[in-house]
Amino acid sequence: MEEAKKNLNGVPNVVFTETVETISTSSVDLIFCLEVFEHLPSKETEDAFNVFKRVLNDQGKIVIGLPIEVGIPSLYKGLFRMVRRFGAYDARIGNILRSFAYVPPKERPCSEIAPGFAYYFDHMGFDYRVFASVLREHFYIDQITGGPFPAFGAIFNPEINFLARPKASHSHVSEADVAKKAVLA
Repeated sequence: MEEAKKNLNGVPNVVFTETVETISTSSVDLIFCLEVFEHLPSKETEDAFNVFKRVLNDQGKIVIGLPIEVGIPSLYKGLFRMVRRFGAYDARIGNILRSFAYVPPKERPCSEIAPGFAYYFDHMGFDYRVFASVLREHFYIDQITGGPFPAFGAIFNPEINFLARPKASHSHVSEADVAKKAVLA
């Protein structure tokens, strides 16, 4: 929190809070949620989406950044992990090859990081395509961009970013337009 306060010092309209319960309903214009959802099981993901829906105003936006853990990115990430910690769940050749073939392992080691709050420590097994389907159930997706090189889409990039908005909002961007522009491997 202190680092965020330091980095955002002097930026207008930024409010810091320790808990989401203190955020007023429909009071938020923009949420950044980067490198979080790959760690959350279904219940925790649904809980986060419900918080987003509560705090975002009708014109609010969400930027969600996720790792790509399938296809080519899973291969180079997996090989790097094998060098660092061979034999660990996310550094096993079978799991890496399954992810490379777009069929990541379904069973992921899960821990509890707080009472009643489950958490995946490993990225292995996360599939952004499944996440996108769940996200679409709750929000409109206006844009999908691979990063850090958008032209490569999800084929080669290690990350993918979603720009989404509440279903109650109105926009001229259609889901069909987004699907045409997105390169979802």
